[in-house]
Amino acid sequence: MAAPSLGKRIWGWFFFDWASQPYNTLLITFIFAPYVQEMVGDGSRAQSAWGFGIGAAGIVIALLAPVLGALADTSGNRLTWIKGFSAMYVAGAGMLWFAAPSDFDLVLTLFWFALGMIGMEFATIFTNSMLPDLGPAEKIGRISGNGWAFGYAGGLVALVVMLTLFAESGETGRTVIGIAPVLGLDPEAREGTRFVGPLTALWYAVFMVPFFLWVRDPKPPALPAGAVRRALAEVATTVRHLPRTPSLFAYLGSSMVYRDALNGMYTFGGIYAAGVLGWSVVDVGVFGILAIISGAVFAVVGGRADEAFGPKPVITACILILTGVAVAILFVSPTRLFGVPLAEGSSASDVAFYILGVTIGAAGGVIQAASRTMMVRQADPAKMTEAFGLYALAGKATSFVAPLAIGFATWATGSQQMGVTPLIALFLIGLALLAFVKPDGDRAAWSAARASA
Repeated sequence: MAAPSLGKRIWGWFFFDWASQPYNTLLITFIFAPYVQEMVGDGSRAQSAWGFGIGAAGIVIALLAPVLGALADTSGNRLTWIKGFSAMYVAGAGMLWFAAPSDFDLVLTLFWFALGMIGMEFATIFTNSMLPDLGPAEKIGRISGNGWAFGYAGGLVALVVMLTLFAESGETGRTVIGIAPVLGLDPEAREGTRFVGPLTALWYAVFMVPFFLWVRDPKPPALPAGAVRRALAEVATTVRHLPRTPSLFAYLGSSMVYRDALNGMYTFGGIYAAGVLGWSVVDVGVFGILAIISGAVFAVVGGRADEAFGPKPVITACILILTGVAVAILFVSPTRLFGVPLAEGSSASDVAFYILGVTIGAAGGVIQAASRTMMVRQADPAKMTEAFGLYALAGKATSFVAPLAIGFATWATGSQQMGVTPLIALFLIGLALLAFVKPDGDRAAWSAARASA
Protein backbone atom coordinates (compact mmCIF):
# COMPACT_ATOMS: atom_id res chain seq x y z
CA MET A 1 0.00 0.00 0.00
CA ALA A 2 1.33 3.41 -0.98
CA ALA A 3 2.25 5.79 1.83
CA PRO A 4 -0.22 8.64 2.36
CA SER A 5 0.64 11.86 0.56
CA LEU A 6 1.89 14.86 2.51
CA GLY A 7 -1.50 16.51 2.04
CA LYS A 8 -3.28 13.54 3.61
CA ARG A 9 -0.79 13.46 6.47
CA ILE A 10 -1.47 17.13 7.19
CA TRP A 11 -5.23 16.59 7.09
CA GLY A 12 -4.88 13.55 9.32
CA TRP A 13 -2.95 15.67 11.81
CA PHE A 14 -5.68 18.34 11.64
CA PHE A 15 -8.24 15.73 12.66
CA PHE A 16 -6.67 15.33 16.08
CA ASP A 17 -7.61 18.92 16.89
CA TRP A 18 -11.13 18.36 15.52
CA ALA A 19 -11.54 15.12 17.48
CA SER A 20 -10.13 16.30 20.82
CA GLN A 21 -11.52 19.85 21.08
CA PRO A 22 -14.95 18.78 22.47
CA TYR A 23 -13.30 17.74 25.73
CA ASN A 24 -12.48 21.40 26.29
CA THR A 25 -15.67 22.81 24.79
CA LEU A 26 -18.28 20.39 26.11
CA LEU A 27 -16.81 18.97 29.31
CA ILE A 28 -14.49 21.60 30.78
CA THR A 29 -16.41 24.76 29.84
CA PHE A 30 -19.97 24.83 28.58
CA ILE A 31 -21.94 21.66 29.37
CA PHE A 32 -20.54 19.26 31.96
CA ALA A 33 -19.04 21.79 34.39
CA PRO A 34 -22.38 23.60 34.90
CA TYR A 35 -24.06 20.20 35.27
CA VAL A 36 -21.67 19.25 38.09
CA GLN A 37 -22.41 22.54 39.82
CA GLU A 38 -26.14 21.83 39.52
CA MET A 39 -25.69 18.36 41.00
CA VAL A 40 -23.58 19.61 43.91
CA GLY A 41 -26.05 22.42 44.59
CA ASP A 42 -23.60 24.80 46.23
CA GLY A 43 -21.65 26.96 43.80
CA SER A 44 -18.62 27.49 46.02
CA ARG A 45 -18.27 23.80 46.86
CA ALA A 46 -18.71 22.80 43.23
CA GLN A 47 -16.12 25.30 42.03
CA SER A 48 -13.65 24.20 44.70
CA ALA A 49 -14.13 20.53 43.82
CA TRP A 50 -13.80 21.28 40.12
CA GLY A 51 -10.58 23.15 40.81
CA PHE A 52 -9.20 20.27 42.91
CA GLY A 53 -10.06 17.77 40.18
CA ILE A 54 -8.41 19.78 37.41
CA GLY A 55 -5.52 20.59 39.72
CA ALA A 56 -4.90 16.91 40.50
CA ALA A 57 -4.87 16.10 36.79
CA GLY A 58 -2.52 19.02 36.24
CA ILE A 59 -0.06 17.66 38.82
CA VAL A 60 0.06 14.29 37.06
CA ILE A 61 0.57 16.02 33.71
CA ALA A 62 3.27 18.32 35.10
CA LEU A 63 5.22 15.41 36.61
CA LEU A 64 5.01 12.99 33.69
CA ALA A 65 4.83 15.16 30.56
CA PRO A 66 8.57 15.83 30.11
CA VAL A 67 9.49 12.24 31.00
CA LEU A 68 7.07 10.79 28.48
CA GLY A 69 8.23 13.25 25.86
CA ALA A 70 11.85 12.30 26.39
CA LEU A 71 10.96 8.59 26.29
CA ALA A 72 9.22 9.07 22.95
CA ASP A 73 12.22 10.95 21.56
CA THR A 74 14.43 8.08 22.71
CA SER A 75 12.28 5.15 21.60
CA GLY A 76 10.19 6.60 18.77
CA ASN A 77 6.79 5.15 17.84
CA ARG A 78 4.73 8.15 18.91
CA LEU A 79 1.60 6.66 17.35
CA THR A 80 1.59 3.88 19.95
CA TRP A 81 1.69 6.43 22.74
CA ILE A 82 -1.15 8.39 21.14
CA LYS A 83 -3.28 5.24 20.92
CA GLY A 84 -2.75 4.52 24.61
CA PHE A 85 -3.63 8.01 25.72
CA SER A 86 -6.60 8.06 23.34
CA ALA A 87 -7.97 5.03 25.20
CA MET A 88 -7.74 7.04 28.44
CA TYR A 89 -9.56 9.95 26.77
CA VAL A 90 -12.41 7.75 25.54
CA ALA A 91 -12.77 5.86 28.83
CA GLY A 92 -12.72 8.99 30.97
CA ALA A 93 -15.26 10.86 28.84
CA GLY A 94 -17.56 7.89 28.32
CA MET A 95 -17.84 7.07 32.03
CA LEU A 96 -19.29 10.51 32.77
CA TRP A 97 -22.63 9.08 31.59
CA PHE A 98 -22.92 7.48 35.04
CA ALA A 99 -22.94 10.86 36.85
CA ALA A 100 -26.71 10.48 37.36
CA PRO A 101 -28.69 12.77 39.67
CA SER A 102 -30.07 9.80 41.62
CA ASP A 103 -26.67 8.59 42.84
CA PHE A 104 -24.24 11.35 41.91
CA ASP A 105 -20.74 10.58 43.22
CA LEU A 106 -18.59 13.70 43.02
CA VAL A 107 -15.27 11.98 43.74
CA LEU A 108 -15.81 9.21 41.18
CA THR A 109 -17.05 11.72 38.62
CA LEU A 110 -13.94 13.87 39.07
CA PHE A 111 -11.74 10.76 38.79
CA TRP A 112 -13.12 9.82 35.37
CA PHE A 113 -13.04 13.43 34.23
CA ALA A 114 -9.38 13.77 35.27
CA LEU A 115 -8.47 10.47 33.57
CA GLY A 116 -9.87 11.67 30.26
CA MET A 117 -8.23 15.07 30.64
CA ILE A 118 -4.82 13.49 31.29
CA GLY A 119 -5.25 11.32 28.20
CA MET A 120 -6.12 14.37 26.10
CA GLU A 121 -3.15 16.42 27.35
CA PHE A 122 -0.61 13.63 26.86
CA ALA A 123 -1.91 12.77 23.40
CA THR A 124 -1.63 16.47 22.53
CA ILE A 125 2.06 16.51 23.50
CA PHE A 126 2.82 13.70 21.05
CA THR A 127 0.72 15.09 18.19
CA ASN A 128 2.22 18.57 18.63
CA SER A 129 5.69 17.07 18.35
CA MET A 130 4.78 15.79 14.86
CA LEU A 131 4.27 19.33 13.55
CA PRO A 132 7.85 19.78 12.23
CA ASP A 133 7.45 16.61 10.12
CA LEU A 134 4.55 18.11 8.15
CA GLY A 135 6.35 20.77 6.14
CA PRO A 136 9.29 23.16 5.85
CA ALA A 137 9.89 25.69 8.61
CA GLU A 138 8.35 28.55 6.62
CA LYS A 139 5.04 26.64 6.32
CA ILE A 140 4.73 25.49 9.93
CA GLY A 141 2.88 28.64 11.07
CA ARG A 142 0.15 28.23 8.47
CA ILE A 143 -0.22 24.49 9.18
CA SER A 144 -0.47 25.10 12.92
CA GLY A 145 -3.01 27.92 12.49
CA ASN A 146 -5.17 25.88 10.12
CA GLY A 147 -5.09 22.93 12.52
CA TRP A 148 -6.16 25.11 15.42
CA ALA A 149 -8.97 26.59 13.34
CA PHE A 150 -10.13 23.10 12.34
CA GLY A 151 -10.18 22.15 16.01
CA TYR A 152 -12.27 25.20 16.89
CA ALA A 153 -14.71 24.21 14.17
CA GLY A 154 -14.99 20.74 15.66
CA GLY A 155 -15.73 22.18 19.08
CA LEU A 156 -18.34 24.51 17.59
CA VAL A 157 -20.18 21.74 15.74
CA ALA A 158 -20.11 19.52 18.82
CA LEU A 159 -21.48 22.35 21.00
CA VAL A 160 -24.30 23.09 18.56
CA VAL A 161 -25.20 19.39 18.40
CA MET A 162 -25.29 19.16 22.20
CA LEU A 163 -27.34 22.32 22.72
CA THR A 164 -29.91 21.57 20.02
CA LEU A 165 -30.36 17.80 20.31
CA PHE A 166 -29.36 16.62 23.77
CA ALA A 167 -28.75 19.09 26.64
CA GLU A 168 -32.08 19.73 28.31
CA SER A 169 -33.06 22.56 30.62
CA GLY A 170 -33.49 21.42 34.20
CA GLU A 171 -36.78 23.33 34.34
CA THR A 172 -38.45 22.51 31.03
CA GLY A 173 -36.75 19.26 30.00
CA ARG A 174 -36.32 20.73 26.50
CA THR A 175 -33.26 21.60 24.46
CA VAL A 176 -32.43 25.08 23.19
CA ILE A 177 -34.65 24.57 20.11
CA GLY A 178 -37.58 23.42 22.24
CA ILE A 179 -37.53 19.65 21.65
CA ALA A 180 -37.10 16.73 24.02
CA PRO A 181 -33.65 15.10 23.95
CA VAL A 182 -33.34 12.81 20.94
CA LEU A 183 -32.70 9.05 21.03
CA GLY A 184 -35.42 8.68 23.65
CA LEU A 185 -33.20 10.02 26.41
CA ASP A 186 -35.05 10.72 29.65
CA PRO A 187 -34.97 14.41 30.64
CA GLU A 188 -36.12 13.54 34.17
CA ALA A 189 -32.87 11.60 34.70
CA ARG A 190 -30.92 14.31 32.85
CA GLU A 191 -29.85 11.72 30.29
CA GLY A 192 -29.68 14.34 27.55
CA THR A 193 -27.10 16.40 29.44
CA ARG A 194 -25.22 13.33 30.69
CA PHE A 195 -24.93 12.12 27.10
CA VAL A 196 -22.22 14.77 26.75
CA GLY A 197 -19.74 12.17 28.06
CA PRO A 198 -20.51 9.39 25.56
CA LEU A 199 -20.88 11.94 22.74
CA THR A 200 -17.41 13.37 23.49
CA ALA A 201 -15.93 9.85 23.58
CA LEU A 202 -17.70 8.75 20.40
CA TRP A 203 -16.77 11.96 18.61
CA TYR A 204 -13.11 11.39 19.42
CA ALA A 205 -13.13 7.72 18.44
CA VAL A 206 -14.77 8.40 15.07
CA PHE A 207 -12.77 11.45 14.04
CA MET A 208 -9.40 10.01 15.08
CA VAL A 209 -9.79 7.43 12.29
CA PRO A 210 -8.31 9.78 9.62
CA PHE A 211 -5.44 10.57 11.97
CA PHE A 212 -4.44 6.94 12.40
CA LEU A 213 -5.02 6.17 8.71
CA TRP A 214 -3.01 9.05 7.27
CA VAL A 215 -0.43 10.17 9.84
CA ARG A 216 2.91 8.40 9.80
CA ASP A 217 5.68 8.54 12.39
CA PRO A 218 9.13 8.49 10.79
CA LYS A 219 10.77 7.57 14.09
CA PRO A 220 11.77 3.90 14.62
CA PRO A 221 9.36 1.74 16.66
CA ALA A 222 12.02 -0.26 18.49
CA LEU A 223 12.47 0.34 22.23
CA PRO A 224 16.17 -0.10 23.01
CA ALA A 225 17.42 -1.46 26.32
CA GLY A 226 17.68 1.18 29.02
CA ALA A 227 15.35 3.58 27.19
CA VAL A 228 13.48 4.64 30.34
CA ARG A 229 16.69 5.33 32.26
CA ARG A 230 18.12 7.25 29.35
CA ALA A 231 14.88 9.21 28.96
CA LEU A 232 15.01 10.33 32.58
CA ALA A 233 18.64 11.35 32.16
CA GLU A 234 17.72 13.30 29.01
CA VAL A 235 15.04 15.23 30.89
CA ALA A 236 17.42 16.06 33.75
CA THR A 237 20.06 17.22 31.28
CA THR A 238 17.58 19.37 29.34
CA VAL A 239 16.28 21.09 32.48
CA ARG A 240 19.81 21.62 33.81
CA HIS A 241 20.90 23.18 30.55
CA LEU A 242 17.89 25.49 30.12
CA PRO A 243 19.85 28.54 31.38
CA ARG A 244 22.33 27.86 28.55
CA THR A 245 19.49 28.38 26.08
CA PRO A 246 18.12 31.70 27.35
CA SER A 247 15.70 32.14 24.49
CA LEU A 248 13.92 28.84 25.20
CA PHE A 249 14.12 29.52 28.93
CA ALA A 250 12.49 32.93 28.53
CA TYR A 251 9.85 31.59 26.15
CA LEU A 252 8.83 28.78 28.50
CA GLY A 253 8.46 31.35 31.27
CA SER A 254 6.58 33.82 29.10
CA SER A 255 4.18 31.26 27.67
CA MET A 256 3.61 29.78 31.12
CA VAL A 257 2.34 33.13 32.37
CA TYR A 258 0.33 34.40 29.40
CA ARG A 259 -1.28 30.99 28.76
CA ASP A 260 -2.29 30.86 32.42
CA ALA A 261 -3.92 34.29 32.06
CA LEU A 262 -5.73 33.21 28.88
CA ASN A 263 -7.01 30.06 30.56
CA GLY A 264 -8.24 32.25 33.40
CA MET A 265 -10.27 34.25 30.88
CA TYR A 266 -11.77 31.09 29.43
CA THR A 267 -12.49 29.58 32.84
CA PHE A 268 -14.13 32.61 34.41
CA GLY A 269 -15.79 34.22 31.38
CA GLY A 270 -19.11 32.42 31.82
CA ILE A 271 -19.14 32.85 35.61
CA TYR A 272 -18.41 36.54 35.22
CA ALA A 273 -21.18 37.04 32.65
CA ALA A 274 -23.69 35.19 34.82
CA GLY A 275 -22.73 36.95 38.05
CA VAL A 276 -22.17 40.51 36.82
CA LEU A 277 -24.56 40.73 33.87
CA GLY A 278 -27.12 38.15 35.00
CA TRP A 279 -26.84 36.01 31.86
CA SER A 280 -28.66 32.70 31.54
CA VAL A 281 -27.11 29.41 30.44
CA VAL A 282 -28.45 30.06 26.92
CA ASP A 283 -26.80 33.48 26.86
CA VAL A 284 -23.50 31.95 27.96
CA GLY A 285 -23.88 29.24 25.30
CA VAL A 286 -24.35 31.83 22.55
CA PHE A 287 -21.38 33.71 23.97
CA GLY A 288 -19.35 30.51 23.69
CA ILE A 289 -20.44 29.85 20.11
CA LEU A 290 -19.42 33.36 19.04
CA ALA A 291 -16.06 33.01 20.79
CA ILE A 292 -15.41 29.67 19.09
CA ILE A 293 -16.31 31.01 15.64
CA SER A 294 -14.03 34.00 16.05
CA GLY A 295 -11.26 31.74 17.34
CA ALA A 296 -11.53 29.46 14.31
CA VAL A 297 -11.62 32.31 11.78
CA PHE A 298 -8.78 34.24 13.32
CA ALA A 299 -6.61 31.15 13.87
CA VAL A 300 -6.44 30.92 10.07
CA VAL A 301 -5.72 34.66 9.76
CA GLY A 302 -3.13 34.36 12.51
CA GLY A 303 -1.50 31.46 10.70
CA ARG A 304 -1.03 33.67 7.64
CA ALA A 305 0.39 36.45 9.83
CA ASP A 306 2.67 33.91 11.53
CA GLU A 307 3.94 32.79 8.14
CA ALA A 308 4.53 36.36 6.99
CA PHE A 309 6.01 37.93 10.14
CA GLY A 310 6.96 35.03 12.39
CA PRO A 311 5.25 33.96 15.63
CA LYS A 312 6.87 36.47 18.01
CA PRO A 313 5.18 39.67 16.71
CA VAL A 314 1.89 37.77 16.42
CA ILE A 315 2.11 36.65 20.05
CA THR A 316 3.09 40.16 21.15
CA ALA A 317 0.08 41.71 19.40
CA CYS A 318 -2.28 39.13 20.93
CA ILE A 319 -0.98 39.74 24.46
CA LEU A 320 -1.54 43.47 24.03
CA ILE A 321 -5.09 42.88 22.76
CA LEU A 322 -5.92 40.48 25.59
CA THR A 323 -4.51 42.91 28.16
CA GLY A 324 -6.76 45.59 26.71
CA VAL A 325 -9.76 43.25 27.01
CA ALA A 326 -8.90 42.47 30.64
CA VAL A 327 -8.85 46.20 31.38
CA ALA A 328 -12.07 46.84 29.44
CA ILE A 329 -13.94 44.12 31.37
CA LEU A 330 -13.54 46.20 34.53
CA PHE A 331 -15.71 48.93 33.01
CA VAL A 332 -18.65 46.80 31.81
CA SER A 333 -21.62 46.44 34.16
CA PRO A 334 -25.42 46.53 33.85
CA THR A 335 -25.54 50.13 35.07
CA ARG A 336 -22.40 51.69 33.59
CA LEU A 337 -20.39 51.18 30.41
CA PHE A 338 -16.88 52.65 30.42
CA GLY A 339 -18.02 55.16 33.02
CA VAL A 340 -21.19 56.22 31.18
CA PRO A 341 -24.45 55.60 33.10
CA LEU A 342 -26.93 53.36 31.29
CA ALA A 343 -30.71 53.58 31.21
CA GLU A 344 -32.57 50.79 32.99
CA GLY A 345 -33.02 47.80 30.68
CA SER A 346 -30.25 48.89 28.32
CA SER A 347 -28.54 46.05 26.43
CA ALA A 348 -25.37 48.06 25.76
CA SER A 349 -23.35 46.17 28.36
CA ASP A 350 -24.48 42.83 26.96
CA VAL A 351 -23.45 43.88 23.46
CA ALA A 352 -20.11 45.14 24.76
CA PHE A 353 -19.42 41.87 26.54
CA TYR A 354 -20.30 39.88 23.42
CA ILE A 355 -17.76 42.00 21.52
CA LEU A 356 -15.16 41.37 24.21
CA GLY A 357 -15.93 37.66 24.04
CA VAL A 358 -15.41 37.61 20.29
CA THR A 359 -12.12 39.45 20.79
CA ILE A 360 -11.00 36.93 23.42
CA GLY A 361 -11.86 34.07 21.08
CA ALA A 362 -10.02 35.68 18.17
CA ALA A 363 -6.84 36.60 20.03
CA GLY A 364 -6.93 33.34 21.99
CA GLY A 365 -7.10 31.22 18.85
CA VAL A 366 -4.27 33.13 17.22
CA ILE A 367 -1.96 33.15 20.24
CA GLN A 368 -2.34 29.43 20.90
CA ALA A 369 -1.56 28.50 17.29
CA ALA A 370 1.38 30.93 17.16
CA SER A 371 2.67 29.63 20.50
CA ARG A 372 2.83 26.14 19.06
CA THR A 373 4.95 27.26 16.10
CA MET A 374 7.15 29.40 18.37
CA MET A 375 7.90 26.26 20.39
CA VAL A 376 9.03 24.53 17.20
CA ARG A 377 11.47 27.39 16.57
CA GLN A 378 12.81 27.35 20.12
CA ALA A 379 13.20 23.60 20.61
CA ASP A 380 16.12 21.32 19.89
CA PRO A 381 15.13 19.57 16.62
CA ALA A 382 16.52 16.28 17.93
CA LYS A 383 14.32 16.40 21.05
CA MET A 384 11.06 17.82 19.76
CA THR A 385 8.70 15.58 21.78
CA GLU A 386 10.64 16.22 24.98
CA ALA A 387 10.44 19.94 24.25
CA PHE A 388 6.68 19.78 23.91
CA GLY A 389 6.63 17.86 27.18
CA LEU A 390 8.41 20.80 28.78
CA TYR A 391 5.97 23.13 26.99
CA ALA A 392 3.09 21.20 28.54
CA LEU A 393 4.83 21.31 31.91
CA ALA A 394 5.24 25.09 31.59
CA GLY A 395 1.55 25.36 30.75
CA LYS A 396 0.47 23.27 33.73
CA ALA A 397 3.09 24.04 36.38
CA THR A 398 1.42 27.33 37.37
CA SER A 399 -2.09 26.68 36.07
CA PHE A 400 -3.40 27.26 39.60
CA VAL A 401 -2.10 30.85 39.73
CA ALA A 402 -4.82 32.61 37.73
CA PRO A 403 -7.80 30.86 39.40
CA LEU A 404 -6.29 31.32 42.87
CA ALA A 405 -5.41 34.97 42.23
CA ILE A 406 -8.87 35.72 40.86
CA GLY A 407 -10.50 33.94 43.79
CA PHE A 408 -8.43 35.86 46.34
CA ALA A 409 -8.92 39.22 44.62
CA THR A 410 -12.68 38.63 44.42
CA TRP A 411 -12.81 37.70 48.11
CA ALA A 412 -10.66 40.66 49.16
CA THR A 413 -12.60 43.26 47.17
CA GLY A 414 -16.07 41.72 47.26
CA SER A 415 -16.33 42.51 43.54
CA GLN A 416 -16.29 40.15 40.58
CA GLN A 417 -15.11 43.01 38.40
CA MET A 418 -12.09 43.80 40.56
CA GLY A 419 -11.50 40.09 40.96
CA VAL A 420 -10.25 39.72 37.38
CA THR A 421 -7.51 42.34 37.74
CA PRO A 422 -4.75 39.71 38.30
CA LEU A 423 -5.13 38.76 34.63
CA ILE A 424 -3.76 42.17 33.63
CA ALA A 425 -0.60 41.61 35.67
CA LEU A 426 -0.11 38.09 34.29
CA PHE A 427 -0.38 39.24 30.68
CA LEU A 428 2.10 42.07 31.29
CA ILE A 429 4.60 39.70 32.95
CA GLY A 430 4.32 37.37 29.96
CA LEU A 431 4.92 40.28 27.61
CA ALA A 432 8.01 41.39 29.56
CA LEU A 433 9.54 37.89 29.43
CA LEU A 434 8.77 37.62 25.73
CA ALA A 435 11.19 40.49 25.09
CA PHE A 436 14.07 38.09 25.89
CA VAL A 437 12.95 35.50 23.32
CA LYS A 438 14.85 35.28 20.02
CA PRO A 439 12.50 34.87 17.04
CA ASP A 440 14.41 31.80 15.79
CA GLY A 441 15.70 30.45 19.09
CA ASP A 442 19.30 29.53 19.79
CA ARG A 443 20.24 26.34 17.97
CA ALA A 444 23.94 26.91 18.58
CA ALA A 445 23.33 26.71 22.32
CA TRP A 446 21.56 23.38 21.87
CA SER A 447 24.56 22.01 20.04
CA ALA A 448 26.88 23.20 22.80
CA ALA A 449 24.67 21.68 25.47
CA ARG A 450 24.68 18.29 23.71
CA ALA A 451 28.46 18.42 23.30
CA SER A 452 28.99 19.00 27.02
CA ALA A 453 26.42 16.44 28.18
